[in-house]
Amino acid sequence: MSPFEILAASGAAAAMVVIIYIAVSHGRIGSAGLAAALSGAFAAFTVVTIATEGVIPVWLNHTQNLWGVQVWWDLLISVGVALFFVVPRARDQGMNVIPWIVLVGTTASIGLLAMVARLFWLEQRAEA
Repeated sequence: MSPFEILAASGAAAAMVVIIYIAVSHGRIGSAGLAAALSGAFAAFTVVTIATEGVIPVWLNHTQNLWGVQVWWDLLISVGVALFFVVPRARDQGMNVIPWIVLVGTTASIGLLAMVARLFWLEQRAEA
């Protein structure tokens, strides 16, 4: 396996662990710490990727062929669906959602994970 295939497979394995955790967890509020850690880790990986390859490949990857466009649309749809569920809860906790939406719109999962980390923290604090 190439290093890129190993990274891709590792991501799929990590996602499966998270999906199983979500499926069996009975908690009403997610882990603020885990969401923040994932946001930070993915941000660090993104910084390394940008430093190594630049930002132009992001656009090239999503405009070269139908699979690239499909992955781009999948990302946009997933972020939109996530915001559809997260924003009302964030408003209920008094979060100013516009800056968060801008962050999510410019960083996708990095900003979304940071946003849900803040949301989970506020919800846990409100329950206490």
